[in-house]
Amino acid sequence: MEERYHPQKIESKWQNRWRKDKLFKAVEVPEQKKYYLMEMFPYPSGKIHMGHVRNYTIGDVVARYKRMRGYNVLHPMGWDAFGMPAENAAIANNTHPAKWTYENIDTMRAQLKRLGFSYDWERELATCQPEYYRWEQWLFLKMVELGMAYRKESFVNWCEPCQTVLANEQVEVGMCWRCGKPVRQKKLWQWFFKITDFAEDLLVHCDMLPGWPDKVTTMQRNWIGKSVGAEIRFPLEGSDSVIPVFTTRPDTIFGATFMCLAPEHPLVAELAEGTDQEEIVESFVERISLQERSSKAIETYEKEGVFIGAHCLNPMNGRRMPIFTANFALMEYGTGAVMSVPAHDQRDFDFAGKYDLPVVVVVNPPDETLDGGTMEAAYTGEGMMVNSGAFDNMGNKDAIEAIVGKMEQEGIGKKMVSFRLRDWGISRQRYWGAPIPMIHCESCGIVPVPEEDLPVVLPETANMLEGGRSPLPTLAEFAKTRCPNCGREDARRETDTMDTFVESSWYFQRYCSPRCDSAMFDKDAVKYWMPVDQYIGGVEHAILHLLYSRYYTRVLESLGLVTFKEPFTRLLTQGMVCKETMACPEHGFLFPEQVRETDDAQKLCGKCGQPIIVGRVEKMSKSKKNVIDPNILLEQYGADTTRLFCLFAAPPERDLEWSNQGVEGSYRFLQRVWRLTMKWLPLLKEASPDSIDLQTMSADEKELYRKTHATIKRVTQDIEARFHFNTVISAVMELVNAMQSMDSIDAGSCRFGVMHFATETTILLLSPIVPHFCEELWEALGHDKSVLLNSWPTFDDAATVKDEIEVVIQVNGKLRGRFTASLADDEKVLKETALADEKVVRFIGSKPVKKVIVVKNKLVNIVI
Repeated sequence: MEERYHPQKIESKWQNRWRKDKLFKAVEVPEQKKYYLMEMFPYPSGKIHMGHVRNYTIGDVVARYKRMRGYNVLHPMGWDAFGMPAENAAIANNTHPAKWTYENIDTMRAQLKRLGFSYDWERELATCQPEYYRWEQWLFLKMVELGMAYRKESFVNWCEPCQTVLANEQVEVGMCWRCGKPVRQKKLWQWFFKITDFAEDLLVHCDMLPGWPDKVTTMQRNWIGKSVGAEIRFPLEGSDSVIPVFTTRPDTIFGATFMCLAPEHPLVAELAEGTDQEEIVESFVERISLQERSSKAIETYEKEGVFIGAHCLNPMNGRRMPIFTANFALMEYGTGAVMSVPAHDQRDFDFAGKYDLPVVVVVNPPDETLDGGTMEAAYTGEGMMVNSGAFDNMGNKDAIEAIVGKMEQEGIGKKMVSFRLRDWGISRQRYWGAPIPMIHCESCGIVPVPEEDLPVVLPETANMLEGGRSPLPTLAEFAKTRCPNCGREDARRETDTMDTFVESSWYFQRYCSPRCDSAMFDKDAVKYWMPVDQYIGGVEHAILHLLYSRYYTRVLESLGLVTFKEPFTRLLTQGMVCKETMACPEHGFLFPEQVRETDDAQKLCGKCGQPIIVGRVEKMSKSKKNVIDPNILLEQYGADTTRLFCLFAAPPERDLEWSNQGVEGSYRFLQRVWRLTMKWLPLLKEASPDSIDLQTMSADEKELYRKTHATIKRVTQDIEARFHFNTVISAVMELVNAMQSMDSIDAGSCRFGVMHFATETTILLLSPIVPHFCEELWEALGHDKSVLLNSWPTFDDAATVKDEIEVVIQVNGKLRGRFTASLADDEKVLKETALADEKVVRFIGSKPVKKVIVVKNKLVNIVI
């Protein structure tokens, strides 16, 4: 063992040995308890960043710890490889998405291996490989067969230059995130998954996920958005048709004075046609279609609308109500139609004021009578019903049930539950994705690709068209095919590809048997490993990815492929890695390596020499250049220091603020442990914990022995309860400090034994965190097998208790001294010791002692 710690040398040594020994290979062992841990797999963007490093380090520590606790651990890694980012990068770098993706996977895999993560690389998968997406195509066909997947026309966010649908998250201030051009609403035929069939079940099970953070289950509940209310049917004037409306406030039906339809509602164009309002309505709908239509964006817009030239009737009182199309009405909520009650809804009140529409009060607050003509704001609280016919003078909460009952009796409405959640639109007009396995035939309609013809392989040699448009519709060798039903040769394949959330909604099942070529997965393997015991990832995935994964698992369960509904037992959402930004007045944001520091600590731009502006601490991002390249850290400090800092700087769920001093401190700590071990190594090789004799120990040996057991206890509890590795590391640092106070001169075998026990314990406790470092020290102590193959150290609870304690002496309640006492000392001994204390004797003098109060193992209070 070398005198100095050289991380690069020992890290490559141990990584090669782990690989040679297949130390991380996982196999099913039915009689052994399993532990399935995984981090959210990365998109292969090119290089890993510090967010990746922190996320995967947290997971790796847990995986190694659980293995040492006797679990059969599965810890896999793969690549979320499809999607628009690869297309964007390919355009920017004048290359092909496939080439870009596979090269990035090679680069990132090498980086992950260099960090020493304990992945079973034999289970590696990439979602862009046909052997993977073949099985989601197979499941798609099963879902179509069972009515769980279907095709319909729907309004979508459409980018004309890119010729593709965009998710709401891909629309930035009304612009496409790829090309920066305006996004509009467009009606397209799309494929959907019927996630709404499981809305209630998904919601109910949010209360059955005790291992998930409350903030995540709350976000899921809000996204599912269950509302209890009524569907009310408003007759169209001069027609037998009705407009169904969902409302959570049926008690206010008598105050509905107008109706608003979403601009995308099919009745808008139909009812406006042939009226004086037709052109005005068309112009309004076209303008609104260019706006971002997410519920979040709409909250920021000024409320506006236009009359569409038609009226409906209030079914409860016959009031003639003008119909508007309004920018705040959404097709994705309820039925896309809103009964507007301006007296009791602020949004409707503002709209009514703008367009001079009547305000009718139907709920008065207690002890007050409202006037719709003079109200300055809507009243949304509880109260007594007025202007509501037979329901006057009822409390409005009681009136809800009565009014809905009356509607059901007359056939004009019914009690109803509505969900904010909408069916999952999976169609994307993009190239780099999994093809949808359907065929369009003029004779047979839309027919499925036969199972034996799967997978429908994405042609990876095709080049994207100008502006990043998909080549699939114009690629004859892909699009043109034979109808499997009638044999027509002019049938065409579906050229949309699947939303990449589909791939990430079941990859954790595939990890259980990634080489299975006869099914989505081996049922026995999934039965053994699933559900995932611990899932780790960013809170930004708290809604869609996790919700879709929960849904997809329910689909598999309903088909009898799995026996559980929830895929993840425990979830940890780690915080972000943050750093201050640095900017030059001339050159803008600067990378840390572009900043030079003067002798007097002034920071200057490395390009022009001007003083830089240090901004606030925020999430590391390439755009603001406040990033740290993990490769630089690996070269300078090694993997173990990088891992140590990521864990020590903050608890996993909190944001980590980057600190160069913190990295240096972590490196110095490892150097300190290395030097301490080197100092004692010749003596420790001859010693054994068996030489420990509690009866002959000196006081400092007893304290170190106690401290070692107490550290094992604290570290174990902090990992098990909270994964708070920062306090784990702090506890081990305290133990190392205690070890450094031990003198090796004239030490006997008992001292050697205690130091041997403390040193081995330190190495074992640190081994999940800094594995290469600990493997080297473990080997130096004479062990011939990996430290990972050892059991986690155990503690003796009795040994953690101190034999001696410090007792405080008070005189009339004020501190006057301290002394050390044995835990076995009784009150008489404590009293006598306190009264004999030199400082106390001098303070009391000749004054008589009235009383002595003894609080066992804590204090003695002398009253004079």
